[in-house]
Amino acid sequence: MATKLPVNFRSFYKKLSIYRKSFRSFLNRSEKNPPKAIDKLTPVIEKEVWKEVDCLSCANCCKKMTPTFTAKDLKRISAHFNQTPEEFRKQWLKKDSNKDLVNKNQPCQFLNLKNNKCSIYSIRPEDCSGFPHLSKKKWTEYAYVHKQNIDYCPATFKMVEKMIERVGEKW
Repeated sequence: MATKLPVNFRSFYKKLSIYRKSFRSFLNRSEKNPPKAIDKLTPVIEKEVWKEVDCLSCANCCKKMTPTFTAKDLKRISAHFNQTPEEFRKQWLKKDSNKDLVNKNQPCQFLNLKNNKCSIYSIRPEDCSGFPHLSKKKWTEYAYVHKQNIDYCPATFKMVEKMIERVGEKW
């Protein structure tokens, strides 16, 4: 059984530089022509991944990415700070090229850099609560997200690595 270890960034980035191209190729192919039973295999692999990857030793998602804030997120989080949604938006958010509301700054303003914990964890954006979306939807509906996330998220990288081991690089 694998042991949950802190993320070794040197090792992660080295593996990423070696495998990024083949992993993206796998994700592209599997998105268009998914291996049989991949949607049943994904939650099994996800459980294995969380036994090995310690998110609190990483927090790359909070340091290098930004969630998309929904109107519901904006209302809930701004109320927590006794602000209007508009006041909160002006203080912390901007519209990205897709016109989505995202953080102005990185790392996330709510990340405690000393312990990698979220200061608004119980009311965090929905996008954060589901990250890295390993088995959120059908594989074909979410493989494109994994293509982005392998660059930042060791858990996503590990999931794709395990998926390739199970179904083969060219099923």
